[in-house]
Amino acid sequence: MSRKPTLARAFDSPEAKLAYNRRLFTTIAPRYDLITRLLSYGQDARWKRRVSEIVRDEAPPGRALDLACGTGDIAWASAAGGRDVVGLDLTIAMLRKAEGRRQKAETGSVHWACGDMTRLPFADASFAVVTAGYGLRNVPVLEAAVSEIARVLRPGGLFVSLDFNRPESRVMRAVYLGYLTAVGSAVGLALHGDADTYRYIPHSIRRYPGARGVASLLSASGFAPVRIEPKLGGLMTIHVARKL
Repeated sequence: MSRKPTLARAFDSPEAKLAYNRRLFTTIAPRYDLITRLLSYGQDARWKRRVSEIVRDEAPPGRALDLACGTGDIAWASAAGGRDVVGLDLTIAMLRKAEGRRQKAETGSVHWACGDMTRLPFADASFAVVTAGYGLRNVPVLEAAVSEIARVLRPGGLFVSLDFNRPESRVMRAVYLGYLTAVGSAVGLALHGDADTYRYIPHSIRRYPGARGVASLLSASGFAPVRIEPKLGGLMTIHVARKL
């Protein structure tokens, strides 16, 4: 009998991280919106509105793909702007939560797909815009995910990503990760009886290349220009990148 992946082994291999993420996000799906509000100091909705503004103002017309769509905030916002949207997530539980919001959407068309960001089930140049909310930091192989995003975007298409940053200052990084570890442990125990549940976030940030590293990877993968919009004093980041 296979054992459930644990946080201590979650980063042993891409396969281990994928399995851990699938189990983790299935577990937290019912409380995902609450957690994002808590860990963003209530700013999550505002940051996602900014993502939607960028899509509205800077992306060319055409279909949108929302990666790591979670409970559907960005996907539904893009649909409300008149786009046909595909929301992709690793877990069925998240997609069910997102679909449950259908009656609240005013306009637009959204379809859901369960899949892995590093193996997108879409043809080349299928989308005018790709968005991701807290997605890049979680993929097993970041380079593979960026390559897939570039593949499914048409030339001139836009990629917009919201995610945690990895502060460059060692002092700031230590304080930030310490805070996330303490709060994540307390919330994990309170909501799930498991302190490790949200300690995954600081663990993943430690292994993340940060805003500048992601920007460099995007540039090397055929995107230009690449823009960084810092949020929350640089602790969060929105990347905006256009495919050449």
